[in-house]
Amino acid sequence: MKYIIDAQLPKSICWIFNSRGFDAIHTDDLPDKARTTDDQIREISIREDRIVVTKDSDFINSHLIIGVPTKLLIITTGNISNNSLYNLLAKNIEQITELFEEHNLLELNNIEIIAHN
Repeated sequence: MKYIIDAQLPKSICWIFNSRGFDAIHTDDLPDKARTTDDQIREISIREDRIVVTKDSDFINSHLIIGVPTKLLIITTGNISNNSLYNLLAKNIEQITELFEEHNLLELNNIEIIAHN
């Protein structure tokens, strides 16, 4: 699996995915860095078959209406520390991976992972 991590999430979470053999990039790795637009992220997600990881609800709308990005992990934890987010993702990465085998839209909150489709 390949992932693209949106700008409002810390780049350090790429390591969680990369350390498990996945290919994860952050918008800071792209030419426009934090100024990378949502449309550019959607385009990259399609071109490179990447799952978008974001807190931005605009991606939910585009996923539901036009099917782009094709796979989405939406983070709905509210304001938590980067360390807490890192630990939450690390704790749940195996389940996230398994759920993406059958689902296209996952939501990770402070308590659980919800598969929406």
